Amino acid sequence: MIILDFRDRRPIYEQLIEKFQEVMMIGALEKDEKMPSVRQLASELSINPNTVQRAYGQLEREGYIYSVPGKGSFVADISQLKDVRREEIRRALEQTARRAFVSGISKDEFLEDAGKAYEKRREQE
Repeated sequence: MIILDFRDRRPIYEQLIEKFQEVMMIGALEKDEKMPSVRQLASELSINPNTVQRAYGQLEREGYIYSVPGKGSFVADISQLKDVRREEIRRALEQTARRAFVSGISKDEFLEDAGKAYEKRREQE
């Protein structure tokens, strides 16, 4: 489920956060589903448990997970986070469309390029 890139310049905990956010956004981890324990995930990924704990702490602060003492961490209801993310994407898309228009890229070219980028990402998953 989680694959880390040890050549990536970003800290491991940031990569963990990003990967978990992605799998939650696409629904691979659903609301109230139990997260792997810190020790279990650290062992599977061969990383320090403190790194996993740091990522889990950040995910909890951002509202992606919640903790139950003695039980572990669970996926939160992220429907509002999805809405926020969609709105951010729409704003970024509007800016990109404006830049494409000013650069002389036609609507058809823009849509074709956007479609190719989307398909490329989907194939990577």
